[in-house]
Amino acid sequence: MVLLQWCGCADDSVKVVNNYQKAKNLWITVGLLAVFFVAEWTVGLWSQSLSLQADAGHILSDITALAISLLASFLAQQPAKEKATFGHQRIEVLAALVNGLGLLAIATFIILEAIQRWQHPAAILGLPMLAIAVLGLIVNLLNINLLHPHTHDDLNLQGALLHVIADTASSVGVIIAALAVHLWDWWWADVAISLVVATFTGLSALPLVQESLKIFLEYAPESIDPVEVEISLQSFPGVVQVEKLRIWTISLNKVMLCANLTVECTTIQERDRLLSKLEAHIRKTFNIAEITLQLTSCINLSVLPIHPLFKQDLAFMLSASKTNSPLEHS
Repeated sequence: MVLLQWCGCADDSVKVVNNYQKAKNLWITVGLLAVFFVAEWTVGLWSQSLSLQADAGHILSDITALAISLLASFLAQQPAKEKATFGHQRIEVLAALVNGLGLLAIATFIILEAIQRWQHPAAILGLPMLAIAVLGLIVNLLNINLLHPHTHDDLNLQGALLHVIADTASSVGVIIAALAVHLWDWWWADVAISLVVATFTGLSALPLVQESLKIFLEYAPESIDPVEVEISLQSFPGVVQVEKLRIWTISLNKVMLCANLTVECTTIQERDRLLSKLEAHIRKTFNIAEITLQLTSCINLSVLPIHPLFKQDLAFMLSASKTNSPLEHS
């Protein structure tokens, strides 16, 4: 018992440390992006580079999205209470959805600005543009190194990482455009790279928005086929029928299942054993931890036979005791 309790505390401690590390890395990322945003926006206005200005707008959106991510990470750790019976885990999913929609909005803005710049070209200073783009690439690579180790089980951090990856691609594109402008005076390279960056940004946001919406719409996760789950339960010994099977996702790593099952069990004890086996089967086969199964027997349940001694009437036993007492005194 002591060993089990210690293991639980150890798991909680690891979770606390991981959450702290995630928050710390997000704060460092926000700080680096905030400093770089001021530099890039200033140089973008001075050099007349559309790609720098567009990337600066992207950076500003990233700072806002990461701030939302920090707030979401904090709220998601709060325990379930009052009407928030599931806790606040879906706030992380909401933040991921906002991140994805923000990326799509930025992509649309960049495309519209690029079309306008194509129609009305402007003189661009290539050398300052190149210097700030190289600095941006360094900052974004540092941020990717900070965020990537923690994104495998966190949809919110995946959204933040997508923002930073889009920034990195944007920095590479701006470097190419800056070289073309500085060496050959190809002003159109700035517009072309802006369009490429916008397309990449929009495409990278679509899977994030799709995954977030599926969670909000209570879809079963991609890794689990409800039909396969139903067939597996239906073929289980003792199960007659499976009804009202529901599989949905609370957060990226928390899947829930509930179902009504008609079973053939002659005793309550047999039904309880079957329930335990079904839950263990679902956890092992489909990796679903939160399970609620309602079992209804198609035949009348009975309890295990009781020893005749325990079936005697209490009043009869007391009267027999009184009858025997005078005989004992005599």
